[in-house]
Amino acid sequence: MLPSYDYGDQVRLTRNVRNDGTYPGMAVGNLLIKRGSIGFVMNVGTFLQDQIIYTVNFLEQGRIVGCREEELIGADETWVESRFETREKVRARLALSLRGEVVVPPGTEGEVFKVLRDLPDGVQYHIHFPGGHVLQVREAVLDPIEPGLAEEV
Repeated sequence: MLPSYDYGDQVRLTRNVRNDGTYPGMAVGNLLIKRGSIGFVMNVGTFLQDQIIYTVNFLEQGRIVGCREEELIGADETWVESRFETREKVRARLALSLRGEVVVPPGTEGEVFKVLRDLPDGVQYHIHFPGGHVLQVREAVLDPIEPGLAEEV
C-alpha cells in the first residue's frame, strides 16, 4: 500500500468533508471543507492498517483536515463540478424506465451511489432507488430532497 501523494503535494477534495466529531469547536455534521477545494499534503498515515489518510492543510479555509485517498485528486487534474455527491439523497424529477417499463415514478427518492464526472454528455450519477434499482441518471433529471441543499455545497 503506497501513497499516491507526498508531503507538499497540492491536492483537490472530491467530496464535501463534514465534522464527524473529531474536529474541535464545531458541531457534528457541519461542513468543514467544500468539494473542489485545494490544499497541501502535510502528513501521510494509515487508519486500521488498510486506508491511507492524508493530513491536508486547506489554506483558504484555514483548516487542517484528515482525508482518505479516494477523496483526493491532484490539484492539476481535471475537475468537473457536480450538483450532488456520493451518499446524497435526491428525487427523480421525471419517470425513469428500463426497456420501456417505468421503474422509478416521478418524485421517487434515491441515493447517489457514484458521481460520474468524466462523461462527454456531462455529469451523471449512479442512483440507488427503492426496489433495488441502480440507474445511471443525468444531473438534469434530479432534484435535491431538501430545497437549497445542493446549492449550498
